[in-house]
Amino acid sequence: MKTFLIKACVLTLALTAAGTASADNNFGFGVKAGTLGLGVEGTWRPLPYLDLRFGANQFDYSDTGTQANILYDSELNLENYYLTGNFRFPLSPFRVTAGVYSNGNEINMVSGDNGAIIIVGGDPYPSAAVGTVTSRAYFGSTSPYFGVGYDFSLFGKVGMNLDFGVLWQGSPNIDIGVDGILANDPTFQASLEAERLELEDEISDYKAWPVVSLGFVVNFL
Repeated sequence: MKTFLIKACVLTLALTAAGTASADNNFGFGVKAGTLGLGVEGTWRPLPYLDLRFGANQFDYSDTGTQANILYDSELNLENYYLTGNFRFPLSPFRVTAGVYSNGNEINMVSGDNGAIIIVGGDPYPSAAVGTVTSRAYFGSTSPYFGVGYDFSLFGKVGMNLDFGVLWQGSPNIDIGVDGILANDPTFQASLEAERLELEDEISDYKAWPVVSLGFVVNFL
């Protein structure tokens, strides 16, 4: 979180400086909130019907639930930086957006109270011998984005943006481990690999991340 805040502050200062220096290039700066978290965004319009947008999003969300038969305390960490190109239709607020994201989204999970017996890879084991199960799901570092949006402005100075799209994260990568006495047992390791594959299958539901966001922008003309 601290690292993101530092990067976001640096980006905010850069956008503000660029807005002052680029007053003739239709530059804008805004804030937004949506399914990728809270963020800041800068816009530069080099052509009447084309603009470039760059920004950052971040949010952390905690929950408790069962994944692949194991009860976890989980935290969804959203963090990404992006650059998009936006084609604006003449005399319309509608646009089409495509771009690329630096994707730091991940899910970190630590097993909770699963009782005396825990099911790992479909096999029962004493929870005390397994210890704590720690899992991490993450995606490729670069993800493509495609969507549509609507831009509304008042006197060309302030505006509101709506975005609807899909961030294609691809198949997840899963790391899983335990700290109990069975950690190096070959039979248990086979069960743990089966558990990893089951978790990978469940988390694959997130490979296409739906993006919906609302933003407010100030334009420097």
